[in-house]
Amino acid sequence: MGKEKGGFLTPKAIANRIKSKGLQKLRWYCQMCQKQCRDENGFKCHTMSESHQRQLLLFAESPDKYIDSFSEDFFNDYVELLKRRFGKKRVNCNIVYQEYIAFKEHTHMNSTQWETLTEFVKWLGREGHCVVDETEKGWFVQYIDRDPEAIKKQEQIKAKEKMELDDEERAAKFIKDQIERASAQGQEVKQTEFTELKRENEDEKVTLSLGGLSKKRETDTVASSSKDNPLKKPPISSLENPFKKPSGSGVIKIKTEKAGQKRKSALDEIMELEKKKKENVNKKVKKDYWLHEGIMVKIVTKKLGEKYYKKKAVVKEVVDLYRAVIKLIDSGDKMKVDQSHLETVIPAQGKKVLIVNGPYRGESAILETIDEKKFSCSVSIATGPSRGRVIEGIEYEDLSKLYQP
Repeated sequence: MGKEKGGFLTPKAIANRIKSKGLQKLRWYCQMCQKQCRDENGFKCHTMSESHQRQLLLFAESPDKYIDSFSEDFFNDYVELLKRRFGKKRVNCNIVYQEYIAFKEHTHMNSTQWETLTEFVKWLGREGHCVVDETEKGWFVQYIDRDPEAIKKQEQIKAKEKMELDDEERAAKFIKDQIERASAQGQEVKQTEFTELKRENEDEKVTLSLGGLSKKRETDTVASSSKDNPLKKPPISSLENPFKKPSGSGVIKIKTEKAGQKRKSALDEIMELEKKKKENVNKKVKKDYWLHEGIMVKIVTKKLGEKYYKKKAVVKEVVDLYRAVIKLIDSGDKMKVDQSHLETVIPAQGKKVLIVNGPYRGESAILETIDEKKFSCSVSIATGPSRGRVIEGIEYEDLSKLYQP
């Protein structure tokens, strides 16, 4: 049998594979044929081949189609590597590019619509795919995650932080309004001034009277002597009169604070008092039921059925304090529901609302402004003795839209 000329395990095939390992020179790479040549002679032979000439004819028919295809492949691979390898970290664009071109069969940049890596990075920033900034060390990119689940998670975190800061902002705003109201009425707001401890007369001597302490020592000695001899009683004259109040002369009173206890400032005490006062007022005024006839509500439970979830309705009749008969606006269906399955509806500015809870419970008003950060509204009362008065800081759950067919 004759020796086989060609094969995968022949020395020549192995040598060719060893030579083609790793990255080769870019000028000897043909993107249309996806062929890498090892030297100039091999690249020249490839350009004169029939297969390469056919690829050039196809490219000449629609060059934009191929350039767009190569550009899309380069963009997808680069962004996928940035997302998978670095996540949301800020990284130098050249570091990502070096890892990208380490793959031998990658799409080369000279076949795309971008001539340089800088132009590609600027395009990423303009299109909103990444956050791009230029520094002394070069261009840096940061991937923007547009996954719906990630966006929803970020919104939940922001809403939680906003609710935690809500109480502090309200208290700070209330104190600021109090100060502005006092200054508007002409009252000067007293501010705490810190001064140095100075002695008026440096030659003056500081003396302490210890008369009370000496008297106490005498009493102790008499008591100890009586303790030794229980039959011997001390004379009444030697003891202090128990019904006489001790004089304040010579007694030094030192007020000590517990270790680790932080002293409250005047501002903290004012905030605490106002908070307690507000809680007491709310306990007296606010109720745990808020249903009223004629207001619009929204169903917030799926127990009544998926078709009724998030649907709006009008309260037709309040059965008791916590239940009502509602009528759906879209379908006209009627049902009896509990108030825990409903929530109030906030209309647009300028619409009529009914205050369902709080000090102005049952009064109709006009919605003036909506503060989305603090989940509150400001309204102007339209009925009652407080007509025309503007009330600020009413929470969403304390008012609802009036139904107007």
